[in-house]
Amino acid sequence: MQQRLQIMRGLTLQVALGALVGVLCGAASAAFLWLLDQVTLLRGQQPWLPWTLPAIGVLIGVVYLRWGRTVQRGTGLVIDTLHDGGPPLPLRMAPMVLAGTLATHLGGGSAGREGTAVQMGASLADQLARLLGIKVLRPVLISAGVAGGFGSVFGTPVAGVVFALELAVIGRMEARGLLALVVAALVGDQVTRALGIVHTPYPAVLAPAFTPLLVGKLCALAVAIALAAVIFIELTHAIKRVLERHLRLAPLRLLLGGVAVVLLWRVTGDDYLGLGVPTIVRAFHDPSLPAWAFAAKLGLTALTIGSGFIGGEVTPLFFIGATLGAAAAQVLGLPLPLAAALGMAALFGAAANTPLALAIMAVELCGASLLPHVVLVTCVAWALTGARGIYAAQRVAHDKHVAHDRPAAPSAPLRSLDEVRRA
Repeated sequence: MQQRLQIMRGLTLQVALGALVGVLCGAASAAFLWLLDQVTLLRGQQPWLPWTLPAIGVLIGVVYLRWGRTVQRGTGLVIDTLHDGGPPLPLRMAPMVLAGTLATHLGGGSAGREGTAVQMGASLADQLARLLGIKVLRPVLISAGVAGGFGSVFGTPVAGVVFALELAVIGRMEARGLLALVVAALVGDQVTRALGIVHTPYPAVLAPAFTPLLVGKLCALAVAIALAAVIFIELTHAIKRVLERHLRLAPLRLLLGGVAVVLLWRVTGDDYLGLGVPTIVRAFHDPSLPAWAFAAKLGLTALTIGSGFIGGEVTPLFFIGATLGAAAAQVLGLPLPLAAALGMAALFGAAANTPLALAIMAVELCGASLLPHVVLVTCVAWALTGARGIYAAQRVAHDKHVAHDRPAAPSAPLRSLDEVRRA
């Protein structure tokens, strides 16, 4: 009887804490998404604003240099905290990443939303753990903040849960506190919707039945997606390394990166600034979309993120993946909506080392018939990217390419493996 009571108390605590985290994440995501819509609308009404991106970069750099040294690692700091503990994630992380992301988008920087939502959710959840004095459940609450932030900002709560499980370690998912994560993601999503946020609707995709020929085409698409993921990861990290080596001050790096983005914008056009959601939706139905669209967005995003502007990578990678899928569809003879949906999910799943989360996200956005197809493409692309990813703080528990259970330095972050590879 006593054991049952302990179990019930534990489950009740998880539900209560998950709900609290979900409310915080949902409210934060709703405010963020509303403000982001206003900023995007303003940039569309004032076509001169992208010219200000270099100056905005200098301002972001100065602010982070003065007040943001402890939070400038962003999602990497969240991952490191999950592994190593350490001091609470600073409460100022939430408003700073919010303001920095809005400023980046005001100037047309090609950044996303997931980094902002994850960092806001994790920092708010960690502050809740500190306020309630429950150190033992701190990792659970931080993971719940990741799940609630990701799930609420995209309207995909199940993907948010799996993203939180996959984020910290490549090759291992820990289900501790799973109920709290599920509640946080579901409550966060409902709070965001209740506050009037309407997420972008994506077309429902009817996927054809598997045949040997279709499987071959899907594997070919996965190879193209993996190649794009590798190029994006390596290019972004290379830009960051080179700028940090030659320009010690962040404001100067952001100034130079802003100038480079403006120059590329003048070549590519307005469609590649900011999130680029209209072009993502267009990729599902418009075969006249330029075949080079994915390359233009890849270059703008690598410059934006690599030089230090604030924001995530999900939506730009959705853009790159969807437009690459649309271009590949015409070569491979795949249905356009299918290839766009698969590319959209698989590119971020491979680049972020979260293939299952993005497969589920594709289902939540585009329908259940997509499930086996997106799992195949996303997992093949993920395996082909090797020991690299956009989150350099991720730990590696197992080698992607070894079928048996042989650990590969469980405590080694991707950044150390990258240093070894370049040595």
